[in-house]
Amino acid sequence: MNKIVTLLIVVLLAISLTACSSATTTITSTETIPAEAALIGQESTSAISETTPGVSAEEVVEKNAATHDDPTDYSWDEVSVIEITMNGNSASSSDTGVIIDGSVSTITKAGTYRLAGNLTDGQVIVDTQDKEVTRLLLAGVDITSTTSAPIYIVNAEKTIIILQENSQNFLKDGTNYIYDDSEIEEPNAVLFSKSDLTITGTGSLVVNGNFNDGISSKDGLILDGADITVNAVDDGIRGKDYISIKSGTIYINSGGDGLKSDNGEDATKGFIQIANGTLEITSGGDAISAQTDVIIENGEFALNSGGGSTIWIDDTTSAKAIKGAASVTIEDGTFSIDSADDAIHSNGDILISDGSFKIASGDDGMHADSTLTINEGVITISNSYEGIESATITINGGELNIASSDDGINVAGGTDGSGMNRGNGGPAGFGNPPDQGTSLNQVPGAGTGFGPGQDLFASAGNYLLSINGGYVYVNAIGDGVDSNGSIEMTGGVVLVSGPTENNNGALDYMGTFNISGGVFLAAGSAGMVQAPSASSTQNSITVVLDSVQQAGTLFSIQIGEGENILTCVPSKSYQSVIYSSPVLTNGETLNVYTGGTSTGDVKDDLIRSGDYTPGELVQSVTLNSTVTKIGNNIGFGGGHRR
Repeated sequence: MNKIVTLLIVVLLAISLTACSSATTTITSTETIPAEAALIGQESTSAISETTPGVSAEEVVEKNAATHDDPTDYSWDEVSVIEITMNGNSASSSDTGVIIDGSVSTITKAGTYRLAGNLTDGQVIVDTQDKEVTRLLLAGVDITSTTSAPIYIVNAEKTIIILQENSQNFLKDGTNYIYDDSEIEEPNAVLFSKSDLTITGTGSLVVNGNFNDGISSKDGLILDGADITVNAVDDGIRGKDYISIKSGTIYINSGGDGLKSDNGEDATKGFIQIANGTLEITSGGDAISAQTDVIIENGEFALNSGGGSTIWIDDTTSAKAIKGAASVTIEDGTFSIDSADDAIHSNGDILISDGSFKIASGDDGMHADSTLTINEGVITISNSYEGIESATITINGGELNIASSDDGINVAGGTDGSGMNRGNGGPAGFGNPPDQGTSLNQVPGAGTGFGPGQDLFASAGNYLLSINGGYVYVNAIGDGVDSNGSIEMTGGVVLVSGPTENNNGALDYMGTFNISGGVFLAAGSAGMVQAPSASSTQNSITVVLDSVQQAGTLFSIQIGEGENILTCVPSKSYQSVIYSSPVLTNGETLNVYTGGTSTGDVKDDLIRSGDYTPGELVQSVTLNSTVTKIGNNIGFGGGHRR
């Protein structure tokens, strides 16, 4: 028996010995092992090296094209700096490379230019054929243009905008533009560049876009260390080829998307890479949206998209917090997300390596069309339609707390908007279960007893949920843990507070559910009960009660007279309990109780300590097989619903 399994046995003995058959029992074994730390999967993370961890951020970055960044871009000779001074309706400069026409200053050669002053209705244009970098040092500017972009980079090898130390800089446009190129409607942003653009420095920049976008680059865009505020009627900040954020503080309030990279013609471009920084984004559309990949290595994020999780949007609107069409890779960071649409979404893959997430979503908390892998992190999904959803889900570690109005964990196909109907279950249907020995229904008080309806996506296929470590608590109105394929569990702790209605189940799968390690506990309705598969190597017990138990009614399993292995207090009404643990061994006689009292502490419906006084004995049973069932008039259900 490996270290993880051994630890789980000790943990379960420590946290579950909360009752005795005829008298109170005080738990003392919890003093010898940090049960809480072990239960949340801190020791089980060793399983990660033995499983597929997903593609790392470094690998995703390598896949994408290199940015235009060069260390030499950030140094210059102060003696060579060319001054441009603005004053109301005019500007002045002594250099012949600057052409001034009223309130419009046009830079025609590469170099380093310092801009200071204000323009009430003017413009700075960069239009140079030189194969060298052009630097704009903003030293306290306030530029307004009523008909175009206040700063317009028409042509340059690349442009570096440096916000000088302690400087405050402001750019604002009007509500209507006279296009430089009417066929492609450009420029269309307050700060608009047709070539690679970098914004850096230790000053601040406020951009107010009244016409369309705030900041836009037709090539790549790098933000490094700057303090930037963008208010825009459409997109906040766009980089067609990529957006690379190294550090800084960025505030965006946009009617469209917040951060957007949208080169859909090159698979190596259209990505967003964030190494660090503080980002606060309020967007009418997606907060962070990439045509290919989103790569987040660290940072602090406060994201509100589409008005938040309480706002209804139709399935033609995309208002996701983080969206990468090819992939989303998050290495670390702190995330506070309130989204009308999916909080984290990919049409391909999602990898969560670490981080802290507080998520409220009007649709899915996390959705990937292909694979979703969680290696570590603290993930709290307080509101969602479906908590996490993908064709393949792998949980190797971390601490997850999921609340959903439909399925908590859903392994299924489907694409963007698959859950936007946000319904709560469907009618009962007919069918036969794929694993005839493991499905239970037609119990007293279970409603129709005919099993669930057909899946809205597809049949079993290659869908797979793999749980190898971590701690997962699910509070679901729909199915608690649902796989349109199979489930494999080798470690970790999974606790499910399942549905109260009989058209959903705390556990629902189409293929097999094989358990070889870990702890699985699910309480819910009895209309479509399924037990783990007989092909498991770890024992399980499934109990279907004669009647519905009210929320707060204790449920306990003891070995013999007084050795307790489980005591829980479901927070919702329930009629079925599914339990698998390494402590369930053949030859043991189990006594199952409902009711009683406990002085112990409760977390996630599980009583962790204290004394338990037994209630009503449901049944005694001796374990003699991998799957043990308790319940009267148990029949076999069928079909499968999402």
